[in-house]
Amino acid sequence: MGRGKFRIYLGAAPGVGKTYAMLSEGHRRVERGTDCVVAFVATHDRPRTEVMLHGLEQVAHSELEYRGSVFTEMNVDAVLERGPAVALVDELAHTNVPGSRNAKRWQDVEELLAAGIDVVSTVNIQHLESLGDVVESITGIRQRETVPDEVVRRADQIELVDMSPQALRRRMAHGNIYKPDKIDAALSNYFRPGNLTALRELALLWTADRVDEYLNQYRSEHSVSTIWGSRERIVVGLTGGPEGRTLIRRAARLAEKGAGGELLAVYIARSDGLSNASPKELVVQRTLTDDLGGTFHHVIGDDIPTALLEFARGVNATQIVLGVSRRKPWQYVFGPGVSATVARDSGPDLDVHLVTHDAVGQGRALPVARSARLGRGRILAGWLTGVAGPALLAYLLTSVLPDVGLANDMLLFLGLTVGAALLGGRWPALGCAVVSSLLINWYFTPPVHTLTVSDAQNVVAIAIFVGVAVAVASVVDRAARRTEEAARLRAESEILSFLAGSVLRGDTGLDALLERVRETFSMESAALLERAGDVDPWTCTARVGSGEPPARPEDADVDVPVGDDLSLALTGRVLPAEDRRVLAAFAAQAAVVLDRRRLKDQAEQARTMAVDNRIRTALLAAVSHDLRTPLAGIKASVSSLRSDDVEWSEEDRAELLEGIEDGADRLDHLVGNLLDMSRLQTGTVTPLIRETDLDEVVPMALGGVPEDSVHLDIPETLPMISADRGLLERAVANVVENAVKYSPEGRAVLVSASTMADRVEVRVVDRGSGVPDDAKDRIFEPFQRYGDVPRGAGVGLGLAVARGFTEAMGGTLTAEDTPGGGLTMVLTLRAGPSRARTSPDLPPTVTS
Repeated sequence: MGRGKFRIYLGAAPGVGKTYAMLSEGHRRVERGTDCVVAFVATHDRPRTEVMLHGLEQVAHSELEYRGSVFTEMNVDAVLERGPAVALVDELAHTNVPGSRNAKRWQDVEELLAAGIDVVSTVNIQHLESLGDVVESITGIRQRETVPDEVVRRADQIELVDMSPQALRRRMAHGNIYKPDKIDAALSNYFRPGNLTALRELALLWTADRVDEYLNQYRSEHSVSTIWGSRERIVVGLTGGPEGRTLIRRAARLAEKGAGGELLAVYIARSDGLSNASPKELVVQRTLTDDLGGTFHHVIGDDIPTALLEFARGVNATQIVLGVSRRKPWQYVFGPGVSATVARDSGPDLDVHLVTHDAVGQGRALPVARSARLGRGRILAGWLTGVAGPALLAYLLTSVLPDVGLANDMLLFLGLTVGAALLGGRWPALGCAVVSSLLINWYFTPPVHTLTVSDAQNVVAIAIFVGVAVAVASVVDRAARRTEEAARLRAESEILSFLAGSVLRGDTGLDALLERVRETFSMESAALLERAGDVDPWTCTARVGSGEPPARPEDADVDVPVGDDLSLALTGRVLPAEDRRVLAAFAAQAAVVLDRRRLKDQAEQARTMAVDNRIRTALLAAVSHDLRTPLAGIKASVSSLRSDDVEWSEEDRAELLEGIEDGADRLDHLVGNLLDMSRLQTGTVTPLIRETDLDEVVPMALGGVPEDSVHLDIPETLPMISADRGLLERAVANVVENAVKYSPEGRAVLVSASTMADRVEVRVVDRGSGVPDDAKDRIFEPFQRYGDVPRGAGVGLGLAVARGFTEAMGGTLTAEDTPGGGLTMVLTLRAGPSRARTSPDLPPTVTS
C-alpha cells in the first residue's frame, strides 16, 4: 500500500475559515462516493462549523485524564482500524495531552499517511516552526505549538484560506469566532489590524514560495526553457571588480519593488583564463548578497554571455543587472563586450539593466592577454589574417607603396605573421609565414614574378623570415597553452579554497555542497550514492537538481568513487578528465560532511544515553533509599495500629495516624518530583502561557511550608507576567521549600518581587549556610543535594524541576549569595504588555 495524499488548508489567523473549508471538502468527497470520515475537528463552539459536521461520519475520540481534567484527543487506533479513504484532521500543530500515542498531532497524521489514508488538515501560518521568531516580533506572543516546516512542505496540496483583516474583525465582532466575553480583548490585542495584515502577508509569501517550487518542478519535468515571469527574480552578473557592490545594491532595490522578489548574484569564471576577480572582493560581495537576503552562485563557463543567459533562464529570472563595460573606447575593436552581447541575446522575456558606476571607461586588460583557449571565431580570424592578409599587403606594397625596400617589406609581412599568431595561434601563423614567403619571393626578390632567387642574400633573408615567423608562432602557442593551464589551476584553486573554507567553518550542509558541485560544472543533477557492502544495492543519501538520481554510479555521466561504498554521481554531460581532480576534492568533502553529520548524531545519541543512564542510576539510588524511608515509617505505623497485643491510647493512635499521613505526603511529594523530572527529560512539558498576576500565584505556592516560615513582599503595582500558572506555582513551591529546609530555626525566608526593564524578578532569600560559587550550577542538576541535609529529606529534584519549569516558560532561575550569609534564588520571567490584559489572545488550546 502506498503513502496517502496530504492536503492542507493554510490560514493567516484563527477564524479565517480553515475548518469550514476542510469540512466542505469532506462533504464534496462524500457526495462523490469517497469513504471520508472526520477523525478530529475542533469546532470551538462555533455554530456554523458544528452544522458542517452533520452528514459526516465521525470516528470516536479518546478521552485522557490529566491534572484532574478530562481531555479529548484523536483516536489514532480507531481511525486505523476504520481504514477510511480520507480522514479529516483539524489543527495539525496541536500538542497532544501527555499519555497520548504521540506528542504532536502531526505525528498522528504521519501514521495515517503511512497507512495509505489520505488526510485533509488545517494549520495557521503562525504555527510554522521557522516563523516563530517573526510571529513573536509581530504579535508579542511566542507560539508554543509548532509544526516543522518540512511536514507542511511535503503536503501534496496546500490551499490558502484567505480573508482580509477587516472581514476577519467583523466576523469576530459578530461573535462568529469567540464568545462575547473574549471579543473585546481579542480585537484589542492579537486581532489588531496591523497584526492581521502582517500575518496575512506571511501566509501569502509562504504560499507563493511553495507555488514557485511546484512551478520549477513542472518546468524541469517538462523541459520548459522559456522564462515564465510569474515573479520577479533578479540576476546580477559579477566580474569580481569593484563595481559589483553597486550592482548588488541596485538589484536589491529592484527586487524590493516586486512582492516576493528574489536576488541572485552570479560570478562566472572562464576556464580559458578570463578571471580578473579579486578573491577578497568576491568574499565581500558574497557577504553583501547574504546580508541583503540574496543568494550567491559561482559558475564556470567558456562563454560568459551564454553562461549568464543560461543561468538566468535556468532559474526563471525576469531581469538581469549588469554594469556598463569598463573597456576603453579602442578596446571595442575586439568585440562588443559582455553587457552588449547579453542585451542583444536576452530576447523579449528578459529585461537587461545596464548600471553606470565609477569604474566605467577605466579600461581592462587586452583580450589576448586574458585568453588562452582560442575559440572558433578567433581561429577563423587568424586564418583569414594569415591567408588573405598577405595577399592584401602584397597588393598595397606593389600598387600604393612600391619603393619601401625589401627589408621593410619583410618586416611588414613579419608583423602580419605575428598578428595571425596572436589571433589564431600556431597554425594560422605558420600558414601566414608560408604564404608571405611565397609572395615575397614572387613580388619583391629579383627576378620578380618567378620563384627563382638570384641573390644569395635574399635567400638568407627569406629563410630568416620563415624561421622568425615559425618561432613567433610557437612562442605564442606555448604561451596560450601555459595561460590555459594557469587559468584552470586558478579556477581549481578558487574551488579548493571554498572547500577548505567550508571545512574550517564546519559547514555541514550536504545539499548545499552538492548544489555547488552542480552549479560549478553546469550539470543537471548531483547525487551521493552509498551502499552497505559490496553486494548490497546502492541508495541515494542526498541529491540536488532535476530528474531521478542514477540507480548506480555506472549509470551516471560522471562518477567519482570515494572508497568502495560511496560515490559522487553527476548527470547532464560528460566532463573532461582534467576536471576529475576537483571533483575528487568535492567528493572527499561530501564524504567528510556525511561522516561529520553522522558522528554528530551519534554523539547526541551517546550524550542522551549518558544522561539517561545517570538519571536511571540516581533514580535507582533514590528508590532504594529515599522512597523506602517514608514507606518504612508508614509500614511501621500501620503494623502497630493492627497489632492486637497493645492497647493504644487516643493520643498514641493520633500520633501513629499523623506519622502515616506525613509519610504519605512525603511519598506524594517525592513521586511528584520524579514524574515532573521525567516529563522534563522527555520534553513533554508544553506550558500554556497566559498573563497573570504574580500576587495570585505565589501565595498558592506556600501551602507546603509552615505559615511563620516565609515572609511575603509582593507589591500590588507589579505588572502582569507571561507564565503558566501551574508550572510557576510548582517552581516557586520547590524553591521556597528548599530555602525553608536550609534556613536556620526561627529565621523566616523572604519572598520578594520587583521589576527590571521588561522582566519581573522573584527573589527567595534564606539565611542558611550558603553555597560556594563552584556549586551554584550543580545544585540545579537532578539528584543533587548540598550540605548535610538529612537523606530522607528528598531525592534532590526540587531545584532541577523548578529550573526546568522556569526555562520552559521562557524564564531563568539562578542562585546568588545573600549579603550577610545565605543563598538567594532569583526567578526571572517576562512582564506582560499591560496589566489590563486578563484573557489570552489566542484561541484556547490543550497544553500540559
